[in-house]
Amino acid sequence: MAVSARGHPRHPPHVHQLVQRWQDTRTWARLIREAEALWHVDVRDLRRLGALELSQLLEEVPPPLRPRVNRWLACYRVHTRLQ
Repeated sequence: MAVSARGHPRHPPHVHQLVQRWQDTRTWARLIREAEALWHVDVRDLRRLGALELSQLLEEVPPPLRPRVNRWLACYRVHTRLQ
């Protein structure tokens, strides 16, 4: 394995892409969890805001990441699932 100038091991480019995809997936799931949590608050304005945020997030998640985001949502015990 090659070593960078700072002495850290260099990973093939595809490893960085896998890590980036993992981070993106986790981020989508966390955003959806936060929006869903807002929806459960007893204040009407916060519920409305949470519902708007959740509906927008559901439209923005890239289709190839949806199965992975669903797995994170299951880990977070969130009711929302992507289709």
